[in-house]
Amino acid sequence: MALCLLLGAALSPAEAKTAKTEKPAAAQQILPPESAAATPPKRMTGPTSGLPVPRFVSLKSGRINVRRGPGDDYPIEWVFEKKGLPVEITAESDRWRRIRDREGDVGWVWHSMLDGRRTAIVENRTGKGEPVALLTEPNPNAGIVAYAEPGVIAQIKACKAAWCELKASGYEGWVERGSIWGTYSGEDFE
Repeated sequence: MALCLLLGAALSPAEAKTAKTEKPAAAQQILPPESAAATPPKRMTGPTSGLPVPRFVSLKSGRINVRRGPGDDYPIEWVFEKKGLPVEITAESDRWRRIRDREGDVGWVWHSMLDGRRTAIVENRTGKGEPVALLTEPNPNAGIVAYAEPGVIAQIKACKAAWCELKASGYEGWVERGSIWGTYSGEDFE
């Protein structure tokens, strides 16, 4: 069986968004530490959507303005330029959604720019930048289907316990939940 290294969808944070203005320091101070995003959040029901908040979604378009507040009269903070990028909805205000990205940056987007389909960014938290193996089953001793470089965006097909099944570039396989960003620990779904 030939193994493939998934490179095509890899991106750096700078490639995913372009800055429009400097972000105020106070905006980053209201966020919990990065490790808290992996902790199962206390969820409430969104006042407009009726869906859980917080929750992960993906970007529907390849160009999305992120604003300082919930409305067209607020300035654009930056522009996302990568369709399918996972983000976390942390609040709702009418038809606007406050989102947080992998780097912890927060802003507001129009609700129709978001997609309920789940995606994840492959990360290698060892700090060595090595690719992550996609396995044939949720077992560390399973066969390897392909390798995904850190930064690859993949569709999440399912998550069970400590494992998630991903699909990217025509390959499907299981990875440990800790090697991706876009799901909460203990969050199971198909």
